[in-house]
Amino acid sequence: MIAGIGVDVVDLARFERALERTPALRERLFAPEERALGAHSLAARFAAKEALIKSLGDVPGFRWLDVEVVRDEHGDPSFTLRNAIADLVAARGITTVHLSMSHDGGVAFAFVVTERSAP
Repeated sequence: MIAGIGVDVVDLARFERALERTPALRERLFAPEERALGAHSLAARFAAKEALIKSLGDVPGFRWLDVEVVRDEHGDPSFTLRNAIADLVAARGITTVHLSMSHDGGVAFAFVVTERSAP
């Protein structure tokens, strides 16, 4: 059963300017393993984190570093959730989080669907 859906779009040029203007954004928004990626990949990951928040609704105690976008051996993206966000997802009975993201034509976008077992 679908628990939530979230989507987010990030303007690539604007995001790159933000990273250049405020280098500390990398440390504030991204896990250490994500920080070495290029601006376009970071923009897609930022969109993914925003889409996750939207799919969950109210997210008290959210910390950017508690959400990491990872890829499996096939290159498929997913989330690693830690601390309060992992506890929140578990408390809401969410068993699966689907993630799709891309960047093209000057934008990065992400789509998230959360699922829980039927009551």
